[in-house]
Formats: sequence, structure tokens, C-alpha cells
Amino acid sequence: MTLAYQTDFIDLCVRSGVLRFGSFTLKSGRESPYFFNAGLFNTGDAIGAVGRAYAAALAAAGLEFDMLFGPAYKGIPLVTITAAALAEHAARNVPFAFNRKEAKDHGEGGQIVGAPLKGRVLIIDDVITAGTAIRESIDIIRAAGALPAAVLIALDRQERGPQGDLSAVQEVREVLGIPVIAVITLADLMQHTKRLGRTEDLSRMQAYRDRYGMPD
Repeated sequence: MTLAYQTDFIDLCVRSGVLRFGSFTLKSGRESPYFFNAGLFNTGDAIGAVGRAYAAALAAAGLEFDMLFGPAYKGIPLVTITAAALAEHAARNVPFAFNRKEAKDHGEGGQIVGAPLKGRVLIIDDVITAGTAIRESIDIIRAAGALPAAVLIALDRQERGPQGDLSAVQEVREVLGIPVIAVITLADLMQHTKRLGRTEDLSRMQAYRDRYGMPD
């Protein structure tokens, strides 16, 4: 059963064009019946709602963390708006930081912008595809002497990776040993689609999941 914040988030994704239904060729070569592009959260109203959804997912998960970290590039606005939403709606004022793709060699220098990395650090991103950005974030956090506490993403596609039986999310959880929380999963999206009576979209999503999917 999807929760209110998840339903609101799916509605937001559809309205913003972030979530589209149809036929889309992914980088893996798979033909997907839906496509998710968080880069289209490109208005103040939309990104504000994203921050509230992330904050709600954190509250539901009950995770313990001391600060937030967003990997460049998409993680930068996401970590910023999540920190703002936690302060405004959860009365929790936590520090945050993000990385540069290339270390700055003038001024204050360094690779990290924002608060110093310390304590339990929660990584904020949109999706986990190959897991490269998450691995890099974990290395950065550990190199600073801090602890990667968990990863929070917008969508868990719940499908096997092209090279193995595990999904990208499962690899982070089981191989790297880091918890992963998603605002919504493919299962949530399918439940929502069913409630809307979009039988054709639901049928195509079920066929895709039967072929490539992972259990809830």
C-alpha cells in the first residue's frame, strides 16, 4: 500500500514529465514501458515538493544520521532541498555537503563544498543505475573519517542489473553493506497505476517486471 507522500510524489512526477509511460530504450538496451528523468524537476514548486517527499521518506524509515551528502551533479540540488525541507517541516536542522567533479585548486580549494564530512552521513541522489556515484561518495565520506549511514533515492526500479542477478540497489545493500531507502519503488508505481485504471500501462509494466524484475 502506497503512503500519502508516495502518492503525492508519483502525481508530481507525472505532472512534471519526470515520469512518462510509453516505450523507451534504456542505456542497458532494454525496452522499458516507463522512463524517469529527475532532471525535469526544474521549477521552484517542483523541487520544493521533492524535498518534502525525501524528508517524508526519511521520517518513515526512522534512520539515524548526522548530516547529508549529495554527489555531483544531480545530488547537489536534491541534498540542498532535502536539508531545507527537514529544517522547515521536521524541525531538524542538519548540515549538508556535496562534491565537485574536479577539486578546486584556488581559493579555499578542495573537493567538498559545504559542511565538513563527519559522523553518520546520509547520501542523497535520484536513482542508482550503475552505482558509480554512490561508490565514489562512500569513498569520499570514508576518506574524511566519516561513516556512510545510508542512501536515499527517488526511485528503486527493482530490476536486475545487466551484468548479474542483483539490482543496482541490492548491490549497494548487499555488496557494499549500505542501507538504501527509496521514496517510491516500481511496485508502488504499479499499485498507483492500477488504482488509476491504466490497465494497458500496468500490463506492460508487469511484463517488464516479469522479465527483468526483482521481488519487493
